[in-house]
Amino acid sequence: MNATDTTRRTRWLALYALCLGDLMIVLDTNIVNVALPSIQSDLSFSSEALAWVVNAYMLTFGGFLLLSGRLGDLYGNRRVLLGGVAAFTVASVACAFAPTAAFLVVGRAVQGLGGAAVSAVALALIMGLFTDPGERAKAMGVFGFVMSGGGAVGVLLGGVLTGLLTWHWIFLVNVPIGIAVWFLVTRLVADERPSETSGTLDVTGAALVTVALMLAVYGVVGGNEAGWTSNRTLSILALAAALLVAFVIREARVENPLVPLRLFRLRNVVISQVVGVLWAGAMFACFFLSALYLQGVLGFDALQVGLAYLPSCAVMAVMSLRISDKLVMKYGVRPPLVVGLALVAASLALFAIAPVDGTYVVHVLPPMVLLGLGAGIAFNPVLLAAMGDVEPHEAGLASGVVNTSFMMGGALGLAVLVAISSSRTGSLVASGSSMPEALTGGYQVAFAAGAVMAGLAAVIGGVYLRPQPMDAGADAHGASLDEPEPEPEPEACAA
Repeated sequence: MNATDTTRRTRWLALYALCLGDLMIVLDTNIVNVALPSIQSDLSFSSEALAWVVNAYMLTFGGFLLLSGRLGDLYGNRRVLLGGVAAFTVASVACAFAPTAAFLVVGRAVQGLGGAAVSAVALALIMGLFTDPGERAKAMGVFGFVMSGGGAVGVLLGGVLTGLLTWHWIFLVNVPIGIAVWFLVTRLVADERPSETSGTLDVTGAALVTVALMLAVYGVVGGNEAGWTSNRTLSILALAAALLVAFVIREARVENPLVPLRLFRLRNVVISQVVGVLWAGAMFACFFLSALYLQGVLGFDALQVGLAYLPSCAVMAVMSLRISDKLVMKYGVRPPLVVGLALVAASLALFAIAPVDGTYVVHVLPPMVLLGLGAGIAFNPVLLAAMGDVEPHEAGLASGVVNTSFMMGGALGLAVLVAISSSRTGSLVASGSSMPEALTGGYQVAFAAGAVMAGLAAVIGGVYLRPQPMDAGADAHGASLDEPEPEPEPEACAA
């Protein structure tokens, strides 16, 4: 094996290590959902406090993404990622053996901190590893499966582990993965330190945006419980908005901003964030509401719910790892993006007509397969469009911005669609419908709203994105390459 082959092999092994670390983070957003009843019983959670098993993770994860991305640009992406993996792994052990409800919630908050560090810089490291457009499209297919399929894998794994073992294993499974990721990244990813011209950390700006994002997540996830027009919710969201305005004003004036505002003058970056917010909202709600439909209406247990997601995961894997990159290289970014999001919208539309006496094969499996097809196709072009215009020294920040938009979009979309579902269910119960009928009616309206969100994302991406041509002879920024690297061996993606 010559030096070129060795370098290529190392690069792909590094990709798999980074994706494994990010998968560990992404699936933990949903892995606890199926196990919540068992956790509530064992640790004596109240109904109100139980939501904080999920909310504590989302709060710190969403709040620290931008800060983590900037820290990666300033002090080295690998260092930030390894610190995040270590924190996440240790926190997972603490969560698994939590003796009290409060201890578990704190552990989940620390998991969110570690998860933010990993997610914010993993994409930047991958973009640095792959500069050839052909290789980058394949790499983004792998990473896209992790990001889009992580939610489905989380529900699948959560159901299997809780059904066959106990809820403690949904956290313990992270320990060997975290150790493996640490070992592989230290050996496969170069420890590249940024130049002295990278600037210093804008501490005030970091504090403003971190607190603003945490308040925004807190207001959104608590909106259904407190009421969207309640003084509490409106005050929290207003304070978050005020802090964001103060952050923007500061970033426009400070010499070394945390987030250079010129980033938002890049058309593809902004449009990708809008598409990401809409799509993530629809996807988060789809995973959450479909699990509730399977359990609350069709009577599935935790293990059956997990296994129900297996076809979607399998289809998503095939499309992300084998098909998406070929579509991008042949047709560019926009056509696969539009088709993929249209399939996601069709999936949600089918869920919206699932009846109270539905069956898995007729009413659940077809939209699951469509969801796998659409998400597997679309995520790759979204990532390529978002990161393609960004300079290498700001890749960590851009990665944090991408992840923040998906996180905030997912949290907001889930909260809004759950509120729509709950409102419809309440009105049906009041009119005399049975509980299964009322639940189904609520889910149907929420799924229909999610279909509209995914369809709107497809239209916006198709009309307004202006991605650079996927020319195998150009680098990430469209410049000609004197010596383009050869295409990776097909086996590399299948490893």
